[in-house]
Amino acid sequence: MWVFGYGSLTWKVDFSYEEKMIGYIEGFSRRFWQGSPDHRGTPRQPGRVVTLVKNPEELVWGIAYKLSEESREETITNLDHREKAGYSSIEVLFQPQDSATKPFTINLYIANEQNPHYLGPAPEEDIAKQVIESHGPSGPNSEYLLQLATAMRVIVPEHKDEHLYKLESLVKDMLQQG
Repeated sequence: MWVFGYGSLTWKVDFSYEEKMIGYIEGFSRRFWQGSPDHRGTPRQPGRVVTLVKNPEELVWGIAYKLSEESREETITNLDHREKAGYSSIEVLFQPQDSATKPFTINLYIANEQNPHYLGPAPEEDIAKQVIESHGPSGPNSEYLLQLATAMRVIVPEHKDEHLYKLESLVKDMLQQG
């Protein structure tokens, strides 16, 4: 079983795995449209974390992790808990960066519009402001965004995630202004 990381799983992996691989999935865009009332915010002031939204013209880069057989059930239980605030698991086709490896089916966690914590689109300046103002048990929401941007630059420096990098720039500017 493989799991696709496109958010915090690109930089904060807290489970064992047998193998990892860089690649992408098609037909989605990464967006900061999911509320986080439990990790990067609170119920009164939810943070914003990424989910994937259908977009037939886009693709999302990330990391695939092959779960080890011996810890698979425990890992799934932990991931289900980690992604409990509105996420569900679906299967999609993963395209490895290494073209010598054939595409394969992978699980990913995605939040849809029907979940109670879905915040949806907003002007990027408003999203950045909410990210700056939110803090939860897992730390500041800004840390999540900045770590994700850094991870994506390391993983696939040639790919430009416009939404992510625009938010990163806005957040850095706001943090500098105090």
